[in-house]
Amino acid sequence: MSTRTETESEPAKHRAARAGATGAGTLPTAPCSVVWSKGHAYVLEGFRARWVGVDDRGRPQALTGDELQRRGWSRTRAH
Repeated sequence: MSTRTETESEPAKHRAARAGATGAGTLPTAPCSVVWSKGHAYVLEGFRARWVGVDDRGRPQALTGDELQRRGWSRTRAH
C-alpha cells in the first residue's frame, strides 16, 4: 500500500467521524451496524431497533436511536 493512498483516506475517515459526532449524519440502519459513543461500541439489533452496548462499568445498556443521537456518536472509535 502506498503512503499516498493512506493519507487520502484519512480525511474521509475524519469527515465521517465528525458527521456522526455532531449529529449531522444519520445512524446506520443495517442490522449489526456498529457505532461508537463515549468510548463504547454499540451494535444495532435489527429485530428490536435498539442499540446495545455496555456502560462504563461493563453492564449491558440498550439505547434507542434518539438517545444515541443525543449522546453523540461516530463510526470510528476516535473522539
